[in-house]
Amino acid sequence: MVMGMKAVRLHGIADLRYEDIEAPGAPPPGHVRVRIKAAGVCGSDLHNFRTGQWISRTPSTPGHEFAAEVVAAGEGVPWPPGTLVVADSRVGCGTCPACRAGEANLCAKLGFVGEVCDGGFAEEALLPAAQLLPVPAGTPPEVAALAEPLAVALHGLKRLAAPKGAPLLVMGCRAIGGLAAFAAGLRHEGPLYVADRNAERAALVAQASHATAIALDDPSLPAFRHALEATGSGAALTGLLPRLGAGARVAMVGLFHGPVSLDANMLVEREISLVGCHAFADELPEAIALAAANASALRALITPDVPLGELPGVYERLLRGEAPSLKTLVRP
Repeated sequence: MVMGMKAVRLHGIADLRYEDIEAPGAPPPGHVRVRIKAAGVCGSDLHNFRTGQWISRTPSTPGHEFAAEVVAAGEGVPWPPGTLVVADSRVGCGTCPACRAGEANLCAKLGFVGEVCDGGFAEEALLPAAQLLPVPAGTPPEVAALAEPLAVALHGLKRLAAPKGAPLLVMGCRAIGGLAAFAAGLRHEGPLYVADRNAERAALVAQASHATAIALDDPSLPAFRHALEATGSGAALTGLLPRLGAGARVAMVGLFHGPVSLDANMLVEREISLVGCHAFADELPEAIALAAANASALRALITPDVPLGELPGVYERLLRGEAPSLKTLVRP
């Protein structure tokens, strides 16, 4: 008898449906069948829903930020049932120059769990064990689900490379910016500032990261030389540039929804560097450990559980900017 399960699937641009689908079967060698315990909604999920930029197969089950419990493991996989795992969202080709150099996040054909294969917005999933990492026992699933976006945040901070003691600005206090501020609050030995057009969200992040929430038009602010841009807003980026000091470096993590016009001469004359930050490199194990060690503090940044069936409506609310916290988590 074929068993069924509930899932949320993307059928095309702005076409997300909650429906019954066939449940995974027994895992083949090297694969794992998992039961989803918590899954986060990412800005890239919303971007794909709105633009279709990464739709490579339809219908597909989105969701690449998730924690799941092993139900069954195929031959060659050592994890017993009940093991908590998180997804390594990146799916590289393995053969291009970037993959051969160990830079899978720069793969010429890079795809992601939830796009090239079904992801975590379902009751269960079947994935290669190579796309999963075990989580320390006792880690709450809702905190473990933050490991993937936390790895993205850590990668952005690494690319920014702000020196010890330097003032650091995080622009944008949604998931990646907020988690970058949280990590910087634990590690960066210097003044930390956060800015977001949503004052309530900026205050939440400032409290969690021991930072100072600011408005960028405050004339008393210093000229920043190190900033992480996580808004994906062209207006925010162009508004940031005049606040930068000569020789400034900006790590760009946000996803932009169209071309951005800026004064390139300002970059040239003041030697301002804009540094792209795509996904993460080797930071996921570090992020898992960091999340497990700071579970209580991270819980404060999570929206109360959202049932799977409400996810299409949640997408619409998030696209309208109605996000009461850093991360919205679905609990199938």
